[in-house]
Amino acid sequence: MRVILIKRFVTIVMLISVLGICLGVPAEAADVSPSTPYSGDIWNRSTLTGDWGGLRNQLAENGVTLDLSMTQIGQGVVRGGKSGAWQYGGRGDIVMNIDSQKLGLWPGAFLNLEAEGNWASAVNRNTGALMPVNNSQILPLPGENFDLISLNFSQFLSPYFGLTIGKYATVTATSGDMNEFAHGKGDTQFMNMALNFNPLMALTVPYSTLGTGLIVLPTKDPKEAIVTLMILQANGQPNTSGFGDLDGNKITLAAEGRVRTDFFSLTGHQLFGTSFSNKKFTSIDQRLGSIVETRALDGKKGSWNLYYNFDQYLYEPKKGVEKGVGLFGRLGVADGDPNFMKFFGSFGVGGKGVFDSRPLDQFGLGYYFINIANPTIQGPLQTRSFLRDEYGFEAYYNFAITPWLNLTPDIQIVRGAQKDKITLGSPIPVIASKKSISTSTTLGLRLQMVF
Repeated sequence: MRVILIKRFVTIVMLISVLGICLGVPAEAADVSPSTPYSGDIWNRSTLTGDWGGLRNQLAENGVTLDLSMTQIGQGVVRGGKSGAWQYGGRGDIVMNIDSQKLGLWPGAFLNLEAEGNWASAVNRNTGALMPVNNSQILPLPGENFDLISLNFSQFLSPYFGLTIGKYATVTATSGDMNEFAHGKGDTQFMNMALNFNPLMALTVPYSTLGTGLIVLPTKDPKEAIVTLMILQANGQPNTSGFGDLDGNKITLAAEGRVRTDFFSLTGHQLFGTSFSNKKFTSIDQRLGSIVETRALDGKKGSWNLYYNFDQYLYEPKKGVEKGVGLFGRLGVADGDPNFMKFFGSFGVGGKGVFDSRPLDQFGLGYYFINIANPTIQGPLQTRSFLRDEYGFEAYYNFAITPWLNLTPDIQIVRGAQKDKITLGSPIPVIASKKSISTSTTLGLRLQMVF
């Protein structure tokens, strides 16, 4: 116990020290030429390692970019939930993009490669919530992993139309449920999965999977409008190639469109999407007699969802520079069985570079709600329900110590879907013990470094 307290004390002292540095050294945007994006002194350049003696800028000018980052997070459930243990973990990410035309080859071709891994542990299992409060720690898989999650090739046949094939990290592929104020892997904006993308898609669209499809740019500019139509492997995994498990009965069809708007002469975006899978999933409605007789859970063929998101600046000091304050929101509906998340909604406020003295800082406040179609086990005497509707709140402020070093205090208050901590008997799944799980409060601190 004494060792744990000492570790916590040392951690708190270190974090306070770093926070003091953060507040005392305002980060500024790197004042560099577009032809030398990695140049500048150590306090103002975009990455810690800089331009590698000019090589990195030369590669970028010739269509090859290599970006590396590491995100470290310490979190603890300080009230409620299932456990109050503090956890530390992190994730590393490597992204390479190649533009064939800039490389001196043929025009319109692009290659994307991404590898990532995480280490140590997270508090996700301690809150009683379905949604991870540390989204970064489940990518590419919970636990200690390092995998090639994306390797795909796109070829545009005209300025308006292209084909793509390969393995995709679906959260970041093309538009990927993009949102100006609430998007990503939990390393720059919100940490909770529910505020980074619509979780209704998680059942039908694997995080890392094989696929092929079409990319349509109605105005030639992907920032103005983009439409994607994809055929994806429904059982893809980050740690496998996927070629050994291709099956026509396990595919997902996904379509998404995003357009930039100009309401009130302020920048915004509207996004609509849907996905359908013909895979056979585990049904949320189970009968105890059937489980005992067949020693297997009942299945249900197919699953679908529809989703929408928007972002809208309310204050934008200069149009097109991605700075200001605005609103965001997401809505989604799914089948209810096999997807037990039947309805989803989130909304909030986000800001980027609001203060002149801190042009790279970001902040966000968000709320989400999930309507649960409760999984049940129907026995001879009664039907048991295990989940309830889930909702949560998160607030963060991302201090940019330098353009490549960001420190983010974070707080989340979540009433998780798991209402009771249940221990099932064996071999027959009857309840052996039950303990109520209250609303959890989770504090966290995230440190991201871009190399």
